[in-house]
Amino acid sequence: MDNFTPSNQRKLNCSDASKCFKLLESILDGEAALEDKHVLDEKLAKCQPCFEHFHLEKAIRDVLKTKCTKHAVPTELVDSIRQKIQEIK
Repeated sequence: MDNFTPSNQRKLNCSDASKCFKLLESILDGEAALEDKHVLDEKLAKCQPCFEHFHLEKAIRDVLKTKCTKHAVPTELVDSIRQKIQEIK
């Protein structure tokens, strides 16, 4: 999905932004078919708002993947939380 079309050659307004954004997100989520990916490639080459939204969304997801990691929760904390839940019941 690397497009090298200069931004000054892409249209500045998207005629169906919500539909395009749903397509972009389904592709980034890995839920789209190969045919949809070809549609996206064409869209990104022609539409500046879609191009920007795609790359912004991808960058955000990449940051989240690197920053959001699983950390072990101390056993004492887990026990304390469970005890408080039991007290509330």
